[in-house]
Amino acid sequence: MNIQVKHPLNSKVTHSPIGMTLIELLFVIAIVGLLAALAMPSYQTQVLKSRRGDGINQLLRLKLQQESYRSVHPTYASTEDLELPRSDYFTFSISDESATTYTLIAKAKGGQVNDKACKLLSINQSMQRAPQKCFK
Repeated sequence: MNIQVKHPLNSKVTHSPIGMTLIELLFVIAIVGLLAALAMPSYQTQVLKSRRGDGINQLLRLKLQQESYRSVHPTYASTEDLELPRSDYFTFSISDESATTYTLIAKAKGGQVNDKACKLLSINQSMQRAPQKCFK
């Protein structure tokens, strides 16, 4: 009778790898960085469009305030007559106000100045908007 006893120190034990190697980790970081670099410009453009939409909404609210003011006064309101909205991204003003006309202006400030084509938004009493492409 031949009994073989294997001593635990002499036996070959194979382990499956647990975790990630440094190379695998660097590869994942590189892929995430590449995806972020591709997505960031699109994200920034959408943020600018969203802020522009907020500015346009404020201009339309001002237009309603102007029409309400005009219904009880002989002229449209000046900058001093209305409480203009406060914004981190636009400065609002009223120009060319008279008994029949006015122009509402939103001038970009802060991070919104990167919205090159739409730095200055305006709307008048006849709903004429400028620049037209910014209101779409």
